[in-house]
Amino acid sequence: MTTSTRGAARTPAVLVLEDGRIFRGRAYGAVGETFGEAVFSTGMTGYQETLTDPSYHRQVVVMTAPHVGNTGVNDEDPESKRIWVSGYVVRDPARVPSNWRSRRSLDEELAAQGVVGISGIDTRALTRHLRERGAMRVGIFSGEAVREDGALLARVQEAPQMKGANLSAEVATTEPYVVPAVGEKKFTVAAVDLGIKGMTPHRMAERGIEVHVLPATATVEDVYAVDPDGVFFSNGPGDPATADHPVSVMRGVLERGTPLFGICFGNQILGRALGFGTFKLKYGHRGINQPVQDRTTGKVEVTAHNHGFAVDAPLDQVSETPFGRAEVSHVCLNDNVVEGLRLLDRPAFSVQYHPEAAAGPHDAAYLFDRFVSLMEGQRA
Repeated sequence: MTTSTRGAARTPAVLVLEDGRIFRGRAYGAVGETFGEAVFSTGMTGYQETLTDPSYHRQVVVMTAPHVGNTGVNDEDPESKRIWVSGYVVRDPARVPSNWRSRRSLDEELAAQGVVGISGIDTRALTRHLRERGAMRVGIFSGEAVREDGALLARVQEAPQMKGANLSAEVATTEPYVVPAVGEKKFTVAAVDLGIKGMTPHRMAERGIEVHVLPATATVEDVYAVDPDGVFFSNGPGDPATADHPVSVMRGVLERGTPLFGICFGNQILGRALGFGTFKLKYGHRGINQPVQDRTTGKVEVTAHNHGFAVDAPLDQVSETPFGRAEVSHVCLNDNVVEGLRLLDRPAFSVQYHPEAAAGPHDAAYLFDRFVSLMEGQRA
C-alpha cells in the first residue's frame, strides 16, 4: 500500500474489481493505492468498531449505509490500537462530524493511518454486484496511482486471495498481557488471541474474570501456565483451513476437559478440532443485524457478524467426534449457516458471531454468562 494525505477530497479515485467492474469516485482518507478482498457491511452504526476490528485485516469494507462519518472519531471506541481494514468505501461521507465525543473527522483518521478509501460511488450497485458474484479481490487507486484501466485490473488480479491466507499471527499480540477482573476475582481465563477485540476481555472482566491474553503462537503449556479455570479462543482474520496450530492447542484443551468458549474464528477452530470441515461463503456475513436462532432455547437473536468462512457440520443430527457428541447449537436464519457448536459430553461451546458487540446489539451477551456457568459447574 502506498499513500499520501494531501487533497484527498478533490482527488479522483477508481475502484477496480477483479472481474473487471469499475467504479469511479473521489478519494476518501489517504491518497494512493490499496488491495484486499471486497466485502460489504450492513451496519448503520459502529463504523469505528468495524474499522479497528482485526478480523477485517486485508479486507476492503463497503458500507451499505449511505451516510458514514456523522459522529466523527473518538478515542474511547476503538477495538484495537489501529485501523485494520485495507480500504474503505462509502457513498456520502459526512462533511462535518457532530458528536460530543468526536475528536476528529473520519476522513482525517483514515488519512492519518494511511488507509486508502473512495467516496461518491453507488455503493448499492457495488453491494448487489458482490451479492451476485461473491466477495472478490479489489483495488482502490487515487492520485498518481491511477493508470489505464487494464493496467489497474492486472494489479488487482495479482493480489493474494483470502482463501488460503494465514493471518491471525499478523494481528495478534506478540506478548501476553492481563486484563484484571472488575471487582472480586472469581475465575482465571486464558484467552488465545487470534485477532481479539478490546471489548471481549472487558466483557469477561465485568463478570469477575481475570483474563490472560496470549499470543496466537501460544502452546498448550503456555495456556496451562496461567492455571486457567477456562480457555477462550477469539475472533480473527484469514482462512481457518490454515490454522493448524490453534486447532492443535484447542484439541489439547478439549483432552483436559477445561471449560472452553470460542467466538467467530474460534468457532471455526472448534469445528476443525472436532473433525468438521470449513468452507468459504459466497459473500459472508458482516454487520450488526444478522438473525440467529439459539436452537437450545428457540430464542432468536439479532447479532453482530464478520465472517467469510463457516463450519461444515450437519444441522439435523448429533455428531460423534473424538471428544464425544457434538451438535449445531445456533443457525443463521437467513441462509442456515452454522453459527454455533456445543459438545454434549464436555464443557465446550462456540458461536460464529460477536457476543461482545461493542456497537450493539447486545442480544447475545448471555453467552459470557453461559461460559461462567460452565466454569462454576467444573469447579463444583
